[in-house]
Amino acid sequence: MKSHGQPAWELLLPAAAAPARRRGRALQEALREAVRSGRLAAGTRLPSTRALAADLGVSRGLVTEAYEQLTAEGYLRSDRGAGTWVGDAARSRLGGTPARGAALPGGEARGQGGGAQSPVGAARRPAGGTREGGAPAALAHRPGPATDARGDAGAPPRNTDSSPRGTGAPTRGTDAPTRGTPAVSVDFRPGTPDLSLFPRAAWSAAQRAVLARLPHPALGYPDPRGLPELREALADMLTRRRGVVADPERLVVCSGVAQASSLLGFVLRARGLDAVGVEDPGSPEHGRLFASTGLDTVWLPLDEEGLRPEPLSASGVRAVVVTPSHQFPSGISWSAERRAALLDWARAVDGYVLEDDYDGDFRYDRAPVGALQGLDPERVVYAGSVSKSLAPGLRLGWMLVPGALLAEVVERKRTMDLGNPVLDQAVLAEFVARGAYDRQLRRCQRAYRERRDALLAALAEHLPGTGVSGIAAGLHVIARVPARYGPPERFLARSAEAGVALRPLEEYGTARPGDGDVRLVLGYAHLAPSVVASGIRRVAEAVGRG
Repeated sequence: MKSHGQPAWELLLPAAAAPARRRGRALQEALREAVRSGRLAAGTRLPSTRALAADLGVSRGLVTEAYEQLTAEGYLRSDRGAGTWVGDAARSRLGGTPARGAALPGGEARGQGGGAQSPVGAARRPAGGTREGGAPAALAHRPGPATDARGDAGAPPRNTDSSPRGTGAPTRGTDAPTRGTPAVSVDFRPGTPDLSLFPRAAWSAAQRAVLARLPHPALGYPDPRGLPELREALADMLTRRRGVVADPERLVVCSGVAQASSLLGFVLRARGLDAVGVEDPGSPEHGRLFASTGLDTVWLPLDEEGLRPEPLSASGVRAVVVTPSHQFPSGISWSAERRAALLDWARAVDGYVLEDDYDGDFRYDRAPVGALQGLDPERVVYAGSVSKSLAPGLRLGWMLVPGALLAEVVERKRTMDLGNPVLDQAVLAEFVARGAYDRQLRRCQRAYRERRDALLAALAEHLPGTGVSGIAAGLHVIARVPARYGPPERFLARSAEAGVALRPLEEYGTARPGDGDVRLVLGYAHLAPSVVASGIRRVAEAVGRG
C-alpha cells in the first residue's frame, strides 16, 4: 500500500516507538492524523493487521484494536473478507477563518418566501418523525403532538426538571417532597456525579500555586476566549483523550455546555436560522436552551444506529445538537455510517453540528469512541465541561468552534459576560498541566465502574429477567423491567412509596410501547455500591416478584 509514494507504515513508526503503556493510543492518534491530513487518502486500502504489526514491530492485537477504534469513529471502513480501507467521512485539518459577520450562504430564515412559520421558541415535529418498522421499542417515537416540556398542547405536563440531562437535583414544584409523599432515600435519577470525589487537596494545591505565581496584570479583564494557558492545556488534553482537532486559537472557555449551546444559538439566530434539530429521545434541556435564544427545536428520531437520515433531511433544519459517542439517554454509540451520514448532511445544507460530549471520558470496557469533531472541524462545534469529571458547580467548560463562526461566538461571549473568572481558569490550567485531571478521571472511572457492576448485580438478583443496555459507558444505564413486575404506573408509584426515585425513559421523548415492560434510566454514579443494592432491593420488595 502506498500513500503519496511513501509506505504507510513509515508514517506510523514514531507511534510504534512510543512507550509501551501508550503505544496503542499513539498508533491511533497517528492513524487519525494521517487520514485527516490526506497522507492516507480516502479509498486507500490498509495492510492487514498481521502485515502492519510485523512492519511496525508491535503486537497484532495493538493494530487490530487501532483498526477497530478508527472504524467505529468513521475514519476507516471495513468489509468482511475485503480488508480495511480509509473512509471518506474525514475532512482535512482547519481551514481559514472568514471575516467577522460573514453570513451563511443562503442564510435567510428557513421557510421565508413560502408557507407560515411556527412561532419562535416552539417545539416542532419534523416530517418522517414517527416510528418506522425496524426501530427498537425503547427508541419508539411519541405519537401525536410533543409533550408540555417540548411545547405540547393538551398533554399532561411531564417533569420539567431544568437541570441538564434530567439531573436528580430537586427542582421547585417538581421533585421536592410534599406532605404525604415519602421522602426519597435512594435517588436513581441520572445526571449527577459523585461530588465527594472532588479532589479537594489537589485543587487546593493548584490554587496555592496559581496565587503564588499569577502576576497582577493577569487579574484584569480576560480574553473572552479564555486564558491562553488554559486553552493550550485543554487543547492538548482533548487532542490526546478525545481525538479532536484542537487549535487553542479556536477554543473558547465557557460556563459549561449550557452556555456553549446558548452562544451557538444566538450566533445561528443572528445568521438567519430559525430552528435547530435535537435528538429524540434526548435531553429536554437542549430544547429549552435553544428556545431561550429564539430558535425553534425540531425533535429528530433515533434508531439503534443513531440519528435517522430521512427525517433529518426532511426537517429543513441546518443545525443539530447530538451526543454521538454515548447518546443520552439511550446509551448507544452512533455507528460509523450514521456519523458519516450526519457530516454529509451538514456539508450538503451548509449547516453545523453541535457535539455535546457530556460524558465522553467515561467508558469502562474498551477505549472511548473518539469525538465526531475530529472528522470535520469546520462543520462540528465540539462542547464539553468538567461537570461530570470534577463538579458542575465549577461552571467550567469549553467549545471548539469552526473558523466561520469563531469571531461571532467570541464577540457574543464578550458581550454576555466578558469572559470566565481568571482565577478559576488559571487553577484548571494548573490542574490539567500537572496531570491531576488525568488522575481524577482514572479515579472516577474506577469508582463508577464498581457502581455500575453493583447495579447490574442487584438487578440480576432482585429483579431477574431485567434487560440492560448502554452499560459500556457513561453514568447511567437503561433497564427494561419485565411486565410481570406490574404495569409501569403501579411500578413507579410503589417504588416512590418505598422512597426510591426513578425516572422512566419516556420522560426523555420516547413513546411507551404497549408491551407492559417498564423502561428506566438509572443513574448510579452518585450512589455507593451498598446504596445501589439497597435501592434495587427496596424496589423489588415494593413491586413484588409475581
